Amino acid sequence: MINLKINGQTHALADIDDQTPLLWVLRDTLGMVGTKYGCGIAQCGACTVHVNGQATRSCQLKIGQLEGLDITTIEGIAASAETLHPVQQAWVEHDVPQCGYCQAGQIMSAVALLKNNPSPSDSDIDTAMSGNLCRCGTYTRIVAAIKDAAEVVGGDA
Repeated sequence: MINLKINGQTHALADIDDQTPLLWVLRDTLGMVGTKYGCGIAQCGACTVHVNGQATRSCQLKIGQLEGLDITTIEGIAASAETLHPVQQAWVEHDVPQCGYCQAGQIMSAVALLKNNPSPSDSDIDTAMSGNLCRCGTYTRIVAAIKDAAEVVGGDA
C-alpha cells in the first residue's frame, strides 16, 4: 500500500507496483487527466506537476519515491473549482492556448517559478520554462502571461 498526498487529499494505492510512474497513476488510476503524456522521457514538460512545490516531470517519478511528499497537479492549483489561478487567468487573457496540449505543464512550471521568484526577469522566465515545449510556438505570449500573473500574485503563487 502506498499513500500519496495529491492536491491536499491522501490516496491509498493498493496493488500498484511502486515503480509505476506517477503520470500513469494520476491519469489511469485516479482519473486526473489534466497532466498530459508527451514524450515519456522528461524532455517536453507536458507531464509537469509539483512535488513539495518544485516543478517535476511526473513521467519519470516512481510512486514508491513519493510517499509523504506533497504532490500538486493542474487540478489542484486554483483556490476552488469556480476560480482560476492567476497564472491560468493570465493564460486566458493572453490567448496562450493553441492546441492546449502543453498548457498544464507550462502553467505548472510558471506557478512554481512565481512561488520561488515573484518578480522574474525575462532571463529567469526563459530559464524556468526552458524544459517546456510548445509545438504551437506561443512562447512570447507565455512570457507576457507570466509577467502579468507575477503582478497579480506578488509572491503568493
